[in-house]
Amino acid sequence: MPRDNSAERTQQIRPVKYAKAETGFAWLRLIGASMVVVEHSFPLVDPQRLTILPASWDLSPGYFALMGFFAMSGFQITDSWARDASWWRYAAKRVLRIWPPLLVVVMFTAFVIGPLVTVLDAGEYWTDTATWGYVVHNAALYPLQHLLPGVFAENPYPWSANGSLWTLPMETTGYALVLVAGLTGLLGRARAGLFALLAAIVVLDGFLGATYTFQGRGGSLLSVPVGAMVAFGVAFVIGMVMHRYHGTIPLSRAAAYAGVAVYLVVNFVPVLQPCARIVLPFAAGYGAIVWAHHWPRRLARYDKWVYGSYGMYIWAMPVQQLIVFAGVRNSYLLMALALPLAYACGLLSWQLVEIPTQRLRVYLRPQPKSPRNARPRDSVSGRGAHRRERTGV
Repeated sequence: MPRDNSAERTQQIRPVKYAKAETGFAWLRLIGASMVVVEHSFPLVDPQRLTILPASWDLSPGYFALMGFFAMSGFQITDSWARDASWWRYAAKRVLRIWPPLLVVVMFTAFVIGPLVTVLDAGEYWTDTATWGYVVHNAALYPLQHLLPGVFAENPYPWSANGSLWTLPMETTGYALVLVAGLTGLLGRARAGLFALLAAIVVLDGFLGATYTFQGRGGSLLSVPVGAMVAFGVAFVIGMVMHRYHGTIPLSRAAAYAGVAVYLVVNFVPVLQPCARIVLPFAAGYGAIVWAHHWPRRLARYDKWVYGSYGMYIWAMPVQQLIVFAGVRNSYLLMALALPLAYACGLLSWQLVEIPTQRLRVYLRPQPKSPRNARPRDSVSGRGAHRRERTGV
């Protein structure tokens, strides 16, 4: 049998001790999911309006939040590899984290919401291959399928039953990137190579030119826009770099605020505006990771209320489309109704789907090779284990 070098790799890479930041990551993810709900409240009512801010500002809080999401994922998923450098356990953890809630939402959308709101009769809906394809394709993530037969066809935004799912294949691609980087040593002694990777993806992003209004050049790969995937990939790799150089790269609040200020200045100065999209992932990514590490510790007492961000994110658009289907045509009213409902869906997803499936990680614990290498095990119901499960690592 080939020798399992997982323990040796883990010791070489060394996970980052960032327990005090986990509350911050959770809160920022919830705030970011809420910002996405706010942003979606406008195009779902008026497809010509993409953001809560005036179009002339060329700013999207939701897009900024997504950049922060990807940077936090890059940081936390890299830490997951550092804690246990086993490719198959790493892959299994990613499956347990992302797929069960996704399966529930796509099946509920296709089998419960769809029959209630489709303009087709029941026979047409259930015999249409696209009804079943919606579950199969979205469960596989590649390629995504946005349309269900006749579902929300008379809504102002009829092009997707759940447009939020479009970022999940990109997130999964980031997981694969961490796996490849881990297996090739880029997360260990060859970590300096991460800067070359970051430089390459920044150059590619500059060529493809994706923004929140344009998915970029390069077409699509299995329904995933290549330009947008690369743009979010910049933020993801920034998170990877910040993890591997944790303790070397200063986590300065002043620098984080300065980064956002620079982004705003660049965005509003016409001659500098083309550079804004390059500054964005650095400002959002660095800022998100810094703010997570400086988040008030006293808020940890409310942790159980903030770990539904993933469920909130993937349930929000079907909830919003249903509200619009019921006749709401005011973006601010849609926002006011959708935020608490999407938040409730997120909490239910966390309690009923995510916690039970995360408990299966007990079967993925690495076996220590000797007492010297053994570490105290977290109980699956204990604080330490649940913190890592809740943050998605």
